[in-house]
Amino acid sequence: MSHPPKNLYHHRRVADASAKPCFVCYRPATSVLITPDQSDFFYTCPGHLQDRGFCSPVEPTPVEPTPEEVERRKKEEVERVKREYEERMKRKKEKEKEKEKKDDKKDDKDKDKNKDKVKDDKDKDKDKDEGEVKEKKPEEPPRTFTLHKKIYDLRVMRIRQREQAKRHQERLKNPSLFPSVPKGFPGGL
Repeated sequence: MSHPPKNLYHHRRVADASAKPCFVCYRPATSVLITPDQSDFFYTCPGHLQDRGFCSPVEPTPVEPTPEEVERRKKEEVERVKREYEERMKRKKEKEKEKEKKDDKKDDKDKDKNKDKVKDDKDKDKDKDEGEVKEKKPEEPPRTFTLHKKIYDLRVMRIRQREQAKRHQERLKNPSLFPSVPKGFPGGL
């Protein structure tokens, strides 16, 4: 008899055409929970994955970064800060040039146009900053779960029943399991 699988299941999705009944409610489900060694799997509804009485998400353990990664991240941060500083200096020089132009020109229309340009530049910078913030990955739902104790016991019981049924079928195919036909006459005469 093999050992029951570890109580650790990974969430996978299948195509809608491959939907099978949910382990709990028997509705068509496209979410599959499978053990890492692929010895046990079952279909379940996404709603059951959020039910704390059914399963609990497992948080991945954070991996300690290597010293090379730390150095690389520091260098990237320094480069990013340098770029930001250079952009600020460019903007500052542009503003000074615009001020000089404003001093040279006394027309109100020209002043309004320059102000609009400055506002447009600020809007563009804000859009860039917002774009960088939006590039961050959205929070993904958990992909690894542990089943509630009673649900896990049900899974183990089903696995054992499957193994017992398999052994029973093998025994029935073995002819030495049945008694042999008597060779003498009944009654011993």
